Amino acid sequence: MPSDLTVFVDTNVLLYAQDPRNPEKQDRAKVWLDWCWREQRGRISGQVLHELYVNLRRLAPSLTALQAREMVCHYRRWHPWMVDDATVDQAWLLQDETSYSYWDSLMLAAALQQGCAYLLTEDLQHQQRIFKLAIISPFQCTPQELFPPSR
Repeated sequence: MPSDLTVFVDTNVLLYAQDPRNPEKQDRAKVWLDWCWREQRGRISGQVLHELYVNLRRLAPSLTALQAREMVCHYRRWHPWMVDDATVDQAWLLQDETSYSYWDSLMLAAALQQGCAYLLTEDLQHQQRIFKLAIISPFQCTPQELFPPSR
């Protein structure tokens, strides 16, 4: 598989993998995350790490601060993109062109800055393209459907 087929993962996918209230979504999120780890294709941004920590503390009060921090540290291995001026400028352009929220536009900009081919999220339209970035819902296709094994 070409190295440019990286997958930027939105916070909601990381949270679903931890949330037992919806077992079907939890299972689908875990399948995607397992694939991202195994294939070394997962990417995120500092924004995603911050959102993950805050939401874990809010949505999973049984998790200690230390456990939430350990999870954030675990995902640091995905080369988080740190938002810089160029990322913000691109986010503003995306916001103007798409009418997405600033936060979604910032995530899109971080994915584009990293050269990701896919953005895995529940929040945007499945199969929409933003420049070279394809939006994929983890609940509408599996990694095996998107990336069939080579023969």
